[in-house]
Amino acid sequence: MHIDHQGVIFLLMTTNQVKELIETGLPGAAVEVTDERASGDHFSAVIEWTGFEGLSLLEQHQKVYGAVGEYLTKEIHALQLKTFAPETA
Repeated sequence: MHIDHQGVIFLLMTTNQVKELIETGLPGAAVEVTDERASGDHFSAVIEWTGFEGLSLLEQHQKVYGAVGEYLTKEIHALQLKTFAPETA
């Protein structure tokens, strides 16, 4: 549990929980999540997903933000992203 500067209480998340949120929102994605500060609220994620094909980087990131939804800015204070579509042969 964590209390922010406004006194709001929220639960800290694990890398597995963040990964599951992304995988649920982006079915079939290959996802790696790291807890950048070992704090349970600052994460980085590398996501490879066929659904990113043809999308701009901004659109790709918006898809991920949609997947983590209301957890972003509450339980997830920061989320650094590297997103890409698989290369086609």
